[in-house]
Amino acid sequence: MKKLVLAYSGGLDTSYCAKYLSKEKGFEVHAVSVNTGGFSAEEIRNIEQKALALGATSYTSIDAVQTFYDQVVKYLIFGNVLKNNTYPLSVSAERIVQAIAIVNHAKKLGAGHIAHGSTGAGNDQVRFDMIFQTLAPDINIITPIRDHTLSREAEIAYLKENGVDYPWEKAKYSINKGLWGTSVGGEETLTSERPLPDHAYPSQLTKKEPSEVKLTFDQGELVAIDGQKDSPVNNIENLEAMANKYAIGRDIHVGDTIIGIKGRVGFEAAAALITIKAHHLLEKHTLTKWQQFQKEQQGNFYGMLLHEGHYLDPVMRNIEAFLTDTQKTVSGDVFVGLYPFQFRLNGIASPHDLMNASFGSYGEVNKGWTADDAKGFIKILSNAGKIYRHVNPLGNMASEGEG
Repeated sequence: MKKLVLAYSGGLDTSYCAKYLSKEKGFEVHAVSVNTGGFSAEEIRNIEQKALALGATSYTSIDAVQTFYDQVVKYLIFGNVLKNNTYPLSVSAERIVQAIAIVNHAKKLGAGHIAHGSTGAGNDQVRFDMIFQTLAPDINIITPIRDHTLSREAEIAYLKENGVDYPWEKAKYSINKGLWGTSVGGEETLTSERPLPDHAYPSQLTKKEPSEVKLTFDQGELVAIDGQKDSPVNNIENLEAMANKYAIGRDIHVGDTIIGIKGRVGFEAAAALITIKAHHLLEKHTLTKWQQFQKEQQGNFYGMLLHEGHYLDPVMRNIEAFLTDTQKTVSGDVFVGLYPFQFRLNGIASPHDLMNASFGSYGEVNKGWTADDAKGFIKILSNAGKIYRHVNPLGNMASEGEG
């Protein structure tokens, strides 16, 4: 039989693929799911049972949470990456790691085919196919839902005809949970004017009394919470559990899809947003003006390429090397206030703080230069402007933009 690896989530689309490809196309289907955060052991067992019942020859769950952090999340923090200044790439970042794990699994099994349940309307089809084609150009990609433009109703009807009658009622809100946040989709996100209601988000407000948390960074990585050292992955998970009690991290991202249309998606990402903003504040104190400027350009570029599936382009390794190098002095504590539906950055403490008052204080008495030094500096700084105005005199500055 022809070996096929199926990216399997246990949902309707991939369940259809498992039954259809094994029964109708005669493939030896090897189902695989990749955990990048959010799956419990019980959920993984249920997914395995469902896959085997649908006709899969084998099922494999790959734990890629640490890999996800090491290869992607770490650099999203270093780059302070927020798509359109809003979205921490909660789902799109996961897909890259999942696709790489799936294609490596296919190579290990010697499979000649890979299948996934993406439709032809979204971003995931691009991310999966680009990774598969780049890493394994000889492996054939099969996408029944996309290729046959199947409706949800048609998939359910086929499964029922073949004795599979799970409760496929579509949930009012689709939830995709991972280490770096949870996406939330619903009818409100299909149009432009409506917000998601509070009950659509998986975490609800259960704590109203404000509190403060101390986040400790070492060379850009979150290494401790309130003085308790742990791995960055565990710290992110612990911060999420702490902050989502305040219903922090809710928003709706509006962006351009890879295929050129606008889209909206809700998300809940308390730990991601707090970590990025706290890290960014620490950088404001510990990096130079030009380091911050260049990091902003490269961080945005990195996030865009990652979002659109270009993770394997060598330029991504170049940017990662640059971002890593900028983190040498990004160490210290950040104090964050937690409140219902919001957080506040209260301040930082770092041995690398460039606001060190032993040199000079902004707006106060300085120790590094004299008044005459300041006047001479300002005179030279304005020289280019004086030359321009001398060569191009204007009677009225307001008229400069006219004509």
